[in-house]
Amino acid sequence: MQTNAYDILNERGFISQCTHEDELRQLMGKEKLTFYMGYDPTADSLTAGHLLTLMAHAHLQKAGHRLITLMGTGTGMIGDPSDRNDMRRVMTREIVAHHIACFKKQFARFVEYGDGKAIMEENGWLLDLKLVEFMRDYGVHFSVNKMLAAECYKSRLEGGLTAFEFTYMLMQAYDFLELYRRYGCRLQLGGSDQWSNIIAGVELIRKTEGAQAYGLTFNLLTAGDGSKMGKSAGNAIWLDAEKTSPYDFYQYWRNVEDSIVIKTLKLLTFLPMDEINEMAKWQGAELNRAKEILAFEITKIVHGEEEAQKSQSSAKALFAGGGDLENMPTTEIPRAEIPPTAIDLLDKLKLIPSRGEGRRLITQGGVKINDAKITAHDHPITQADFKDGFILVQKGKKIYHRGKLV
Repeated sequence: MQTNAYDILNERGFISQCTHEDELRQLMGKEKLTFYMGYDPTADSLTAGHLLTLMAHAHLQKAGHRLITLMGTGTGMIGDPSDRNDMRRVMTREIVAHHIACFKKQFARFVEYGDGKAIMEENGWLLDLKLVEFMRDYGVHFSVNKMLAAECYKSRLEGGLTAFEFTYMLMQAYDFLELYRRYGCRLQLGGSDQWSNIIAGVELIRKTEGAQAYGLTFNLLTAGDGSKMGKSAGNAIWLDAEKTSPYDFYQYWRNVEDSIVIKTLKLLTFLPMDEINEMAKWQGAELNRAKEILAFEITKIVHGEEEAQKSQSSAKALFAGGGDLENMPTTEIPRAEIPPTAIDLLDKLKLIPSRGEGRRLITQGGVKINDAKITAHDHPITQADFKDGFILVQKGKKIYHRGKLV
């Protein structure tokens, strides 16, 4: 059984890149390190894409290290250009503050805060900096040539990188320096797309303080095709139960590709590695059992065991002929407002981003109503379609939703 936090993360597949790898591993084995990771509040909920870093935090805290969760009160006003083809939406201080309040509630499920434990901090100090003084004292340590070569800026150069966004690396590096000065923080964590920004902070601490700091990045949580899981704009899987129901959350993980089941079990559950390694030997229908375990464990971590059991029961009602449908996502429909057509029903249940997308989905055979495939977007819907007051709609292979007459 691994006890060194570095070895735990490495064995479970978290680590992508690391500065001074051997030295950091030794430190993690013999010292209580203070480390941090920053989160810009770009929405009012974390997504499934954040789960990997949240789980890493939990492993590190269990191993005795101290976490600083840094909320981007300041950097959130700019927006990180990393891995972006467009500029992020500029937010007001009020919006940023609301998003941070939402984040804090979700972090508490994974990390224990309090005296001697994890610290929740905000980088509001950035809002008080004076431009000329900052550039004089810290801007001199950054090479524009190196910055332009960094991966975090490359995708924005062709479409136009603003000076506003260009300062993000300096802001993040200064955060690391500020946390080093305040708390003795010597390690910054981040996704692999943050490598350039993290290195900038390590270098700034070395140049200004003459001290050794470290950077560690994680492999991004990706689907079988290499795309980010649960984080894409317009297609996010949220940790907030009001934005993504526990049932839909469960179903998302129940339907992951076979090729990433074991990898995801290692990264997003606390199951012992010997159990996961045994599941790695499973093939064929056994993989469905592994997916059920994956979905249950992740849903239990995020939403609690009761919601995980409810979601599993509802899923079995559809796929295994047992359980009940009571916990399936349901939208109430007044009897006087029954949608007249199939496309109107999809719209009413908020299953489509646009009516055009709904028509395409229906035409391609991607919609079933009460288990019958619908091929016309103007297929009529009447009260008779509500069996015992409910109508069941299936979108694609994975998404189910009920309409309830009231």
